[in-house]
Amino acid sequence: MRSFFVVITLCISRVSASDTKVSQDALSPGESYLKSVWHNRLYLYSAAALVFGIWFSLKVALNKKKFSKAVKISDNSDGDTVAHVSAVKIFYGSQTGTAKGFAEELSEEVKTMGLTAEVIDIKDYDPDDQLADECTNKSVCVFLVATYTDGEPTENAEWFCKWLEEASTDFRYGKTYLKGLRYAVFGLGNSVYVGHFNTVGTNVDKWLWMLSGVRIMTRGEGDCNVVKSRNGSVQADFLAWKVKFLLRLQALVKGEKKSCSGNCKTGGSCTNKRNDGQEDKEEEKEEEKDNSSEEDLVESSSDEEESGLQDEKNSGSVVDMEDLGNIMSSAKRAKSKEEGRGDGQLVKLSKLNGVKKVEDEGERREMITPALRKALTKQGYKLIGSHSGVKLCRWTKSMLRGRGGCYKHTFYGIESHRCMETTPSLACANKCVFCWRHHTNPVGTEWRWKMDPAEKILQEAMEKHQSMIRQFRGVPGVKPERYEEGLAVKHCALSLVGEPIMYPEINIFIRLLHSHRISSFLVTNAQFPQEIGSLVPVTQLYVSVDASTKDSLKKIDRPLFKDFWPRFLGSLRALGEKRQRTVYRLTLVKAWNVEEMQSYSELIALGQPDFIEVKGVTYCGESAASSLTMANVPWHQEVVAFVQQLADMLPQYEIACEHEHSNCLLIAHTKFKVDGEWWTWIDYERFQELVQVQGESGGQRGFSALDYMARTPGWAQFGASEQGFDPVDTRFQRRHKTKDISGC
Repeated sequence: MRSFFVVITLCISRVSASDTKVSQDALSPGESYLKSVWHNRLYLYSAAALVFGIWFSLKVALNKKKFSKAVKISDNSDGDTVAHVSAVKIFYGSQTGTAKGFAEELSEEVKTMGLTAEVIDIKDYDPDDQLADECTNKSVCVFLVATYTDGEPTENAEWFCKWLEEASTDFRYGKTYLKGLRYAVFGLGNSVYVGHFNTVGTNVDKWLWMLSGVRIMTRGEGDCNVVKSRNGSVQADFLAWKVKFLLRLQALVKGEKKSCSGNCKTGGSCTNKRNDGQEDKEEEKEEEKDNSSEEDLVESSSDEEESGLQDEKNSGSVVDMEDLGNIMSSAKRAKSKEEGRGDGQLVKLSKLNGVKKVEDEGERREMITPALRKALTKQGYKLIGSHSGVKLCRWTKSMLRGRGGCYKHTFYGIESHRCMETTPSLACANKCVFCWRHHTNPVGTEWRWKMDPAEKILQEAMEKHQSMIRQFRGVPGVKPERYEEGLAVKHCALSLVGEPIMYPEINIFIRLLHSHRISSFLVTNAQFPQEIGSLVPVTQLYVSVDASTKDSLKKIDRPLFKDFWPRFLGSLRALGEKRQRTVYRLTLVKAWNVEEMQSYSELIALGQPDFIEVKGVTYCGESAASSLTMANVPWHQEVVAFVQQLADMLPQYEIACEHEHSNCLLIAHTKFKVDGEWWTWIDYERFQELVQVQGESGGQRGFSALDYMARTPGWAQFGASEQGFDPVDTRFQRRHKTKDISGC
């Protein structure tokens, strides 16, 4: 500015000098000077105006600088009075209580920072009246939402999600309805449900963004599937996200803005912008980092989806070809990384079901997470290794005292005090509404965890079982002879929890049982037809038939497989090809599946089982994961009526036994009725001999269910006055005691 002023002054002086020189000959010195000034008055006025303007601009700039310094000093002097965050409101949508627990945990952490924190159940919050207020009160809203069945929100979050979805596309609210709302989202889900993983968290994040909410950090995703979880469990995923959230919250409290990463999507200028080559190199380096690093603690999903979400706001947006190339490259890298992370931990079940194929011998994760271990231990499980468990059945305790055995004692002659209830796989492919374990066990569709050898599982299971039996030494009422017998395991019920047939070495485990002269009773949930077909002979093989139609099976069992119905039917066909004893296990849930009589008869004709156990569902107490109530539990008389109607529809079956205490009846094929007498019991010593002969012959000498049957005593048969209670024992009626629902 100064140089420009000097140039103008010189020009004026030179023009004045030239004019003066031209007129010097005609005028006197005084007249010449005045004449020159008059002729150049325009330049003089301009120069004066320019000087004044420069002076005024400099003065204003100096005053502004002084004012900004004064404001900065005043802000620093009483910074405590400026509140950038007034409170943190933590909303949760939870079905089993996990999200609620996370919300309470986060609330305590926020309070340690000196901030007000409020935990809110989404069902008690009216978004239509209250959510817009969060845009102006300087609060930060955190949404911890779980994804439930079929990608739907939990029951307490249904209305909130419905309102948010409608508001995001309703012109009456407008695109800026939630402008100023600062929010963060953490979703809870299970990647086993491929098509619905964290759907609710993704949608809530999207809908808030579409209403101009300000995302303060990337959406977090917790995964209950320990195989694909970034940090090993949903609890660890939340912990990693929580650390980053608290750091971000701390920055907001100080009034700091989120620093630019150099990957601006707006297309504007940025001081941190880097060239494409440098970005690609840094991205490749970042992908090679370990997942445990701070940058990889949280899935960076929200920012990646933002360009896609722009289509929700601006339907006419166009993607540049260069950007499209970058998008495709990122997608390929993410896909390859995901495949590398998943397939490297895959153990496939072979047809021989005892030979495992491992695609990559990389480090695999344990099925039992610390949180799961704590929950199962609290329920009384004795955990074995990384995926197995054993528990003492209540009927084992009962028979040690001479107070009667379970329905397997009545139907098949099991000595309940010598029965070990265990499983080599705590994981299951269903999430049944009547699950006794309230879904604390993991779920999965194939084996992707660390695997313990069958020898170790059996040895520790027997040791832990014997240890629990020893605790009854000297307990009042325990019969000494039964205590001694109980220390020697004779039967093994592979029905504790989960899906034992998922265990890749299940055939080895069964052979080990038989080598110890232990009978095997294996229960499967009818989702693994190939594994059923390749299973070695077991003493008795069960298939759970919890419903007879596709819709009711999905409603009751809530299977993980999308092709659950073909798998279900295939399992029944595979069962029909077995020569040893087979059983359909029907669980009646009142108002859910008790009216499907014709469909049940068709399924029985498909698999032709030897026996059909019909049992009323056991109510295991209130559970947030299930809507089951006592109203769904049928009375024993109702179960009897159902069984009588079903038996009338089956020409080759009759009612054989009853165990009133367990609310259970047995329908048997008439081939087990010899000369008018039922032979539903098992000759266990004969079975062990037959298994040994078959093994020595290399499988050439087979045997059938009729080769090891035994006569059923009169007291165990249907219609007897004992109603299935062994008269050798003494029935004990509990009064004012909490009902023990453990056992099979």
